[in-house]
Amino acid sequence: MNEPGFITTDDLKKKIDNKEDFALVEVLGPETFAEFHIPGAVNVPVDDTFEAGIQKAIPDKSKLTVVYCRDIECHASAKAVRRMGMLGYQNILEFHNGKAGWKAKGLPVETGPAKVSSQ
Repeated sequence: MNEPGFITTDDLKKKIDNKEDFALVEVLGPETFAEFHIPGAVNVPVDDTFEAGIQKAIPDKSKLTVVYCRDIECHASAKAVRRMGMLGYQNILEFHNGKAGWKAKGLPVETGPAKVSSQ
């Protein structure tokens, strides 16, 4: 597996502003996601249901996917990237600064629980 790439705050903001086609995944728990998250993110916690959850949320394993957690000290996104690689995902970027770094730059956040897709 290739080493995952990383994306900066500025580059992530550009992708969102340009409405580029990519998936944005927060891998923290639902309570933490509800506190605040980066606009457009889906919530797939890194727990024992992660493999099933990520394949349901992002069925296309070649789609560019940006994965993040709380901040640079948080290792949940690195775990998620490794697990996604084992599932065959090929186009993953880790957003190291996480949602705390995003918010610290004064960028917009959303609050509330994840929108649940209908089965």
